[in-house]
Amino acid sequence: MPSRRPDSTVRRSGPKRTAVLAVGALLGALSVAALPTTATAAAKLDNPYVGAKAYVNPDWSAKAAAEPGGSAVSDQPTFVWLDRMAAIQGTADARGLKAHLDAAKAQGANLVQLVIYDLPGRDCAALASNGELGPDDLATYQSSYIDPIAAILADPAYASLRIVNLIEPDSLPNLVTNAGGTAGSTTQCATMKANGNYEKGVGYALHKLGALPNAYNYIDAGHHGWLGWDSNLTPSAQEFKKAATTNGATVNDVTGFIVNTANYSATKEPYVKVTDTVNGQTVRQSKWIDWNQYDDESSYAQGLRTALVAQGFDAGIGMLVDTSRNGWGGSARPTGPGPTTSVDAYVDGGRIDRRIHAGNWCNQSGAGLGERPATAPDTGIDAYVWAKPPGESDGASQAVDNDEGKGFDRMCDPTYTGNGRNGNNLTGALPNSPLAGHWFSAQFRQLIANANPPLSGSGGGGDTQAPTVPGGLAVGSTTSNSATLSWSASTDNTAVTGYDVYRDGTKVGSATTTSYTDSGLAASTTYTYTVKAKDAAGNVSASSTAVSATTKTSGGGGGTSGLKAQYKNNDSSTGDNGIRPGLKLVNGGSGAVDLSKVTIRYWFTGESSSAGYQTFCDWAQLGCSTVKTSVSAVSPSRTGADHYLEVGFASGSLAAGADSGDLQLRMAKSDWSNFDESNDYSRGANTSYADAAKVTVYVSGTLVWGTEP
Repeated sequence: MPSRRPDSTVRRSGPKRTAVLAVGALLGALSVAALPTTATAAAKLDNPYVGAKAYVNPDWSAKAAAEPGGSAVSDQPTFVWLDRMAAIQGTADARGLKAHLDAAKAQGANLVQLVIYDLPGRDCAALASNGELGPDDLATYQSSYIDPIAAILADPAYASLRIVNLIEPDSLPNLVTNAGGTAGSTTQCATMKANGNYEKGVGYALHKLGALPNAYNYIDAGHHGWLGWDSNLTPSAQEFKKAATTNGATVNDVTGFIVNTANYSATKEPYVKVTDTVNGQTVRQSKWIDWNQYDDESSYAQGLRTALVAQGFDAGIGMLVDTSRNGWGGSARPTGPGPTTSVDAYVDGGRIDRRIHAGNWCNQSGAGLGERPATAPDTGIDAYVWAKPPGESDGASQAVDNDEGKGFDRMCDPTYTGNGRNGNNLTGALPNSPLAGHWFSAQFRQLIANANPPLSGSGGGGDTQAPTVPGGLAVGSTTSNSATLSWSASTDNTAVTGYDVYRDGTKVGSATTTSYTDSGLAASTTYTYTVKAKDAAGNVSASSTAVSATTKTSGGGGGTSGLKAQYKNNDSSTGDNGIRPGLKLVNGGSGAVDLSKVTIRYWFTGESSSAGYQTFCDWAQLGCSTVKTSVSAVSPSRTGADHYLEVGFASGSLAAGADSGDLQLRMAKSDWSNFDESNDYSRGANTSYADAAKVTVYVSGTLVWGTEP
């Protein structure tokens, strides 16, 4: 069994097609180098999608709504592609960046999603997505593309918007797979590897945009069928680290990474796992998987995330998955594993991804809309997003004269018999496609017809039975800006895959468990919630009975105390023998608080029910002699917590408007064995103090700030 996939095998797919008309933005926050003095710096969020209302691009929405059935998805947030300098100011076909930001504010959105996509010599292994700048035009990229974007985003008028930036699709992975003299290599990629302008350009964009307090940068990381091989995964993580530490950038300018941008790889393959065997033979030997370590984007995202952290990226980085065109519904969708006559029959009969080859990326025949945008749908995943607006072409099926710098790529020609990058297979592309980024009506109608989950909610693949209605919906704890809900599990003839939560009739998030915390709410406000259950076939239950939740007054979780907790991470490692939270108690109320009545809880998992614990106060502005610490078990255990560190005070008073100062705390197991903090409820990635809703505060035993797990 080979341990490495030969480099001559195909590794690429789905170039990000754009067009100045690009598409709506989702959420997020961009950054800029020099900020106006009027801009207020605020602690960045661990996940900008939590509590966000994403911007719906009116330009894309109008095109979608005009298609048959398109109104079912025309209200979905999509990314806006800034794929050339003209897109910043806008064109006759699409509004510019400032107009998009103004439209977002008019919608009441607080999150806008942008694709930053104009590197010199862009996407060197494809033609349809080539751009306007030549290989040596780095100075133009910086001064005429990134700087104007940053200047607009730095306007204090947009300080309330979270700006999510998808940084430069496709190009960096090409340096790993297409610049080494293999069958898939190109002279253009060799040039870009030699001059370093991909890394310099990405580093400049990260540094310039990352300086904005409301910006969140996600670097494009290809997809499993491109970088999932042993020979590609770690080198790719190393390449991303190199770019993220070039031209002024640091890893702190990176919020996370996005996989499957403008591609078709399945989010999850329910019927084929790379660990499966058929008659004693591993399915990795099949032609489709071809010794790859991954066969879907969820497992690839998790594997890549681990490799990135090993290279020095923060352990709290999040991943995005572009699910805009990877649903693969319709009559061709498998309903179970393939036959066990051979590994190829098993994989080909059971895989959701119906492409001829995983290297095919252009306007794929048979594709459908995938999961709708959702927040925190899985461990380590910040969001499912629609980075590629459905209906925008990946490239023209024949040569088209244009002034957008876009070439003709034979991978968009359905008659082309392929090359070394797709195993010399047919391309699987749709005929009669327009230039990249231009509206492709036939593709959009196909995506609607093959959507999975289906748009009608009638199921797919023969399963038409919806889950039972979630019961017992109840409101747990509330704070001034959040409400925690819980309900009883639904049942289904196959399996319940998750729950969608609706606030005042609008979907605000999804959960795979029977609880959900809705944050970003207004104080002293009543909200109405319902929940629906869903299954793998896209069947959706009726709404649960509605419940109302009223947030508390400003100051956290408990009435008028005005207390809140702030937290910073004093230890980037998630796997050593100590937990080292930095805590701070802030009194935002109008009166002094008796500290002897206050306790703070930091929630964590101990990995061993029988472990004893030691606690330490390493330093405290109040004096460690005043600080009391202990560890208590949580029974029954909760998601992300089976213990909590409780912090109290022997004496003292905290004046209105004052804070406790730094509390540098530490805990260890009695046997000094290692923790696994990766899923700890209260742990965050921020290394400077920020409000922490997952660190709870109590006065005389009553919750006044935060949300318990």
